[in-house]
Amino acid sequence: MENFIYFSYLASLAAYFILFLFASLRKNRNWPFILAALLSAIWSASALRSLQDNEFFLADTLVFETLRNTALFLLLGTMLYKQQNAAGYQYVLRAKSTLPATVIIFLTVSIETFPDLLEFIQQTTRVDPRFFAHVVFAIFGLILTEQLYRNTPLSLRWHLKFLCLGIGALFAIDLIVYSKSLLYKHLDMPLWQSRGIINVLIAPCLALALPRLDAFTSQAASSAPRKTIFYTTILFGCGVYLILMSATGFYLKQANAEWGESIQTIFIFLAIVLLVISFTSGKIRALAKVYFGKHFFHYSYDYREEWLKISQALAKLESLDELKDFIISTLTNLVESSGGGLWLKNDQGHFFLAAAHNLHLTQQELDSLKAEPHLPIYLTQKQWVIDFYELAHAPEVYDDIDLSPWCYEDSEVWLIVPLFHLQHLEAFVVLTQPRAPRKLNWEDHDLLKTVGMQLANALALNKASEALANNKQFETYHRLSAYLVHDLKNIAAQLSLVVKNADKHKHNPDFFDDAIDTLNHAVNKMQHIVEQLKQGKPSPSAAILTNLAAIIKNIARQHNGTPAIEVETDLIECMIKADQNKLISVITNLIQNAQDAAQKPDGWVKLVLTRQADYAVLKIMDNGVGMEPSFIAERLFKPFDTTKGNAGMGIGAYEARDFISKNAGQLEVESQPGQGSTFTIKLPLV
Repeated sequence: MENFIYFSYLASLAAYFILFLFASLRKNRNWPFILAALLSAIWSASALRSLQDNEFFLADTLVFETLRNTALFLLLGTMLYKQQNAAGYQYVLRAKSTLPATVIIFLTVSIETFPDLLEFIQQTTRVDPRFFAHVVFAIFGLILTEQLYRNTPLSLRWHLKFLCLGIGALFAIDLIVYSKSLLYKHLDMPLWQSRGIINVLIAPCLALALPRLDAFTSQAASSAPRKTIFYTTILFGCGVYLILMSATGFYLKQANAEWGESIQTIFIFLAIVLLVISFTSGKIRALAKVYFGKHFFHYSYDYREEWLKISQALAKLESLDELKDFIISTLTNLVESSGGGLWLKNDQGHFFLAAAHNLHLTQQELDSLKAEPHLPIYLTQKQWVIDFYELAHAPEVYDDIDLSPWCYEDSEVWLIVPLFHLQHLEAFVVLTQPRAPRKLNWEDHDLLKTVGMQLANALALNKASEALANNKQFETYHRLSAYLVHDLKNIAAQLSLVVKNADKHKHNPDFFDDAIDTLNHAVNKMQHIVEQLKQGKPSPSAAILTNLAAIIKNIARQHNGTPAIEVETDLIECMIKADQNKLISVITNLIQNAQDAAQKPDGWVKLVLTRQADYAVLKIMDNGVGMEPSFIAERLFKPFDTTKGNAGMGIGAYEARDFISKNAGQLEVESQPGQGSTFTIKLPLV
């Protein structure tokens, strides 16, 4: 038997040394693999030496085994992080687990190298820290192995199959050897000696894995499936559980030497029973899956991907009808439902069927909703997804709500998904039975509610956009009406001046000429207003070459209000490009405002036209009541804000600045309370 053990470790040494040479002489060298093969050969040599000297084993062999384990950790970690980035070494060095692992390895090597430190710890804790450390190494190695394999896409697992099989078997044997050694406080030599032949059997697996590693790419998925992480968690929990059982058994043996062996046997039996119950009990496994899956690990759904996918699709929708169909198709696809219907809330707060796809409900089922006011109230209060399968088997979960018209055997209705926006029920979707039988879990419910909120936001946004569009139409209508009334008011003011001065100047031929011009201007303005009414919106600008000097002189001659208008200019021609009718309307309105402000015995209004560089500069000046600086800054150019009460529309100054700015000009205002105002119009010359 001793010869068999000796030759098994000798074969292990030869196998790993050949594997080291094979990996070193390849064109594509995998340095972590080479290091692991070399340290495995050295460990085999130290174990071979220990068979002849037990003291050598206790002092030195475990050090080489720790170094071998470190190399295997490096190999697994590098391969794991290469799935996320080609520079796997950099990721291993920056990984969160690297620092604590390095500290544990350093402490273990120190304990295994310095006998005095080992003796001090054994006297303090009454536990051999070397066995404890190697149990931790075995558990950590198994976790890394399964993480690497399960995080790899199915199409690439073929490349890692033999690597994970070999290293996983190695750490599994280590876990068995050192957990039992920790429990019994001494090394189980038969188990330890059997590792020679086991390592010989593992070496061919690693040799087969090496060529396949060359084909392993960095395009593997970087997020582990939820089921994988669940099994890794159970593995880690089992390791901790065995360590606690070993520690408990050890202290019980020390407390009662006579019953120690029996108590240890009972503990091992109980450990096995509890583990079997944990793995075979469906309820325990289900609760464990929900707890660990919900609080610690990756989800079945990539919520970021789902959110972005829905957001991108929503951005492409152009109408409410498209949004309705999208809501139904999104929710049906999430849970593989065969069809569904969307109920929206109208202005009276009642819900109606707004859209449906493959929804085969009876008329009784459709009518029952109108007679069932409790459903929207219940959905608002609970904010739950109603699962009719669960409702049929556990009605107490849903407070025994009566949905009997929809809840019967062979009913098409499966789920009701509420859509909430700002805690208000905007709509709900009825989904029919799935294409293939399935049972929803907590994550399906959470995803449906999350997606439901996003879809409800889209509905609310669409409703707000529709309301805004309606308000925009009303605003356009009111703005058009305000402009028309403003123009009509100015025309009425001009015509009333003609009527007012008719008795005084009716025998003056010049008065008749001016009156005819005023009437002609009024007719043109009225025709322009009629055209605007026909179009339903202001007519587009018709810019033409216009003599500004002639326009202001003509306005001053026709505008017979008080005080009289004085024109100061030496210019005969001052050509600009603008819509002549609108320009006359703007200047007339500013003159009218100046006259209204200067209603006093010594009041005056002046028009001063000059040229400055490339601009025509027209100043409309008065010595009226003036304006406060705050009024000019905050209210003067604010549409529909007037100080004239019902007599004003509040759009004259706004219209003037808007027209002038659209013609590349400027409108400036200077005013002092009690001293008058000056409106300066600057328009580019042609």
